[in-house]
Amino acid sequence: MKWKIGDVTVTKVIEIEMTSSPTWVLPDLTAENLARPELAWCRPHFAQDDGQATLSVHALVVESQGQRIIVDTCVGNDKNVPITGWNQRQGPFLSDLTEAGFAPESIDTVLCTHLHVDHVGWNTRLDNGTWVPTFANARYLWHKIEFDHWLVNDQGDGGSIRSESILPVYDAGQVDLVTPDHAVTDEVHLEPTPGHTPGHVSVHITSRGEEAVITGDFVHHPAQFTHPEWNSRFDFDREQAVETRRTFLARYSDQPVLVIGTHFATPTAGHLVREGDSYRLAV
Repeated sequence: MKWKIGDVTVTKVIEIEMTSSPTWVLPDLTAENLARPELAWCRPHFAQDDGQATLSVHALVVESQGQRIIVDTCVGNDKNVPITGWNQRQGPFLSDLTEAGFAPESIDTVLCTHLHVDHVGWNTRLDNGTWVPTFANARYLWHKIEFDHWLVNDQGDGGSIRSESILPVYDAGQVDLVTPDHAVTDEVHLEPTPGHTPGHVSVHITSRGEEAVITGDFVHHPAQFTHPEWNSRFDFDREQAVETRRTFLARYSDQPVLVIGTHFATPTAGHLVREGDSYRLAV
């Protein structure tokens, strides 16, 4: 999938799509809750009648002012990941990325909204038993607060994510630690959306009077726009995560701003619409 925001192009490249009960990520997103009348708009794209839902793990390549920026790098291959189906994956993501027109060596910037396992995996690849940066010609941009946090904490993985997907890039000298409002180009800048992790950011695109925001994980499923109080199991600061979602809804509802979900199933993007005291994503 591709979107045009003024002169900027955003291309979605999928690594994993999974249809299951979403309660492993969002405990409130039960079949009973998904069947509630106020979430009827989630069907058929984001929920099924049997209470299952499709979530996507994908990268978004942003082309802006001659720069190729890949936002989040999915799970990766050969990684020691404490999630069934993600551990020691052998998938074709790099081939799919190249087929989409973005060979790894052509990427200028790798931008991680945060440093969770499914956003850093392809930061590195295994080369003769050594983890090396996948995007050899790129600068990797991470929020300094985010990096500092995961430098001393693990993700229930014994530190494997840090040792396999984070430190090899840092040790290679390819990382720039940036502020939460860092400008990547004149058209692309970071926007702080903390709570899911300490230094979580979203990506704001503005070009020729058009706007879009790539969410990252401050929201995992569109149902959270109707129920911003529903937290992810993985939210670091639950109260702050709820406040971030409420602030985002107040800022961007009924505005001509395309919201591109980092884990939203196809069609992935839409506009926030306010209906009374509630919100939905119109696609």
